Amino acid sequence: MEYYTAGESHGPQLTGILTGVPAGLKLDVEQINQVLRSRQAGYGRGHRQQIEHDQVNIVGGLRHGMTLGSPLALEIANRDHANWARIMDPLSSPNRENTRRKVERPRPGHADLVGGLKTRHRDLRNVLERSSARETAMRVAIGNVCTQLLAALGIQLVGYVQQIGSIAVTEPATLTVGQVGRAILENDLRIANQEQVAPIHALIDQSRQAGDTLGGQVRVLVENVPAGLGSYASAQAKLDAKIAAAVISVNAIKGVSFGDGQQLGQMAGSQAMDEIAYQKLRGYYRLSNHLGGFEGGMTNGMPLVINATVKPIPTLYHPLQTVDINTKQAVRANVERSDTTAVVPASVIVASVVAIELAKEITATFESANLERLREALARYRQEISEA
Repeated sequence: MEYYTAGESHGPQLTGILTGVPAGLKLDVEQINQVLRSRQAGYGRGHRQQIEHDQVNIVGGLRHGMTLGSPLALEIANRDHANWARIMDPLSSPNRENTRRKVERPRPGHADLVGGLKTRHRDLRNVLERSSARETAMRVAIGNVCTQLLAALGIQLVGYVQQIGSIAVTEPATLTVGQVGRAILENDLRIANQEQVAPIHALIDQSRQAGDTLGGQVRVLVENVPAGLGSYASAQAKLDAKIAAAVISVNAIKGVSFGDGQQLGQMAGSQAMDEIAYQKLRGYYRLSNHLGGFEGGMTNGMPLVINATVKPIPTLYHPLQTVDINTKQAVRANVERSDTTAVVPASVIVASVVAIELAKEITATFESANLERLREALARYRQEISEA
């Protein structure tokens, strides 16, 4: 299974290709659109989300709602392109009209400057249009296809927010996917504690009024993953490494950890390790889950717990100092339309890329040309390791 995306933030559309989806998966397109709406939602989002009403259009690999086993081709239109058609015209020659949004004052913390140096672009819009988080809309659509595939195999996951700015969400030590899923539907922050909605809203409002932005922490929880996905045999085959790479590829993610994360560095080994137990019908299991479901680069049968740190958005309405790439003089950075915080949508995006990596690993591990055959192979494997 592989995927590719293409398209610019203010271009006509985003395009995605997903290969390796088993034939016979009944795909719920409305579910894809629902998760796209979740990506656009959340307290602290900007005006762009009021323009876009993301909906996926599947133009290949699907017939009568069923996957064919051929590549899935997906499109998401950019409604805001109507306001940028001349500026983003792929064919016209540069002129005064279509270069009026030229970017020459790179934003600290964004890809603008380094991307321009690498590619020799003198209009940094050529960089920021692709490096924009708008691209993640297609990864969310592709991720939901993978989420539906995982659900067909009995594997459930959810992404949610654990911290915004200085406010960490207090929640029970152990939560199930179902409990989290129900809790985050009750607020616009995707948090599991309703009592903290008001103070986080107030913090976001304060940051917006100051022209500043906020980062935070998100978590993805995955249940019913079989033990043994991934490999200890090579660095490239370790599944936690693949997931970490996928998560860090999401815009604004600056840290990834598993289970108790950084706290593990402060714990004694007797506290940090997950003791092993056995029951006849259940097989091997752990008495705790400090390591977040991974040992030796492989899943160990416990729920996966993936944490990600989201940096504040680099576009500030009170911009920071930068350097004009033409004059080399100190100036204030370019200002693009932006959000006060993108932590809430980040929880949706990170869950999506985790789903992609899990689907890739499962379809690579088991015979997967057809969904029923994949189900049978996975069921046999689960039975085998439960009796080992």
